[in-house]
Amino acid sequence: MLFLVHTWDKPGALDVRMANRDAHIAWLKAAGETVKAAGPWLNEADEMAGSLLIIEAKDRAGLDAWLATDPYQAAGLFGKVEIAPYRWVFNPPVEVG
Repeated sequence: MLFLVHTWDKPGALDVRMANRDAHIAWLKAAGETVKAAGPWLNEADEMAGSLLIIEAKDRAGLDAWLATDPYQAAGLFGKVEIAPYRWVFNPPVEVG
């Protein structure tokens, strides 16, 4: 099952993001095929202000357990996190049933 994970950084937390970015990227890479897409979204000043992830997980509990190991989460970067089931329709990286 795919999930969309949309995070917003706490205001003024760009330094926290940058201090933990290498560890976060290593964490994403270690997940391999679990991560279908990932990247920061930008604010009006063209600065990283949050993240958008498309993740494949067995269920929401498995996703939550994996997300709890995110270095950004451990650093307290996020002010808000929204998660929703996701169905990839256009140009999916894998065949959609």
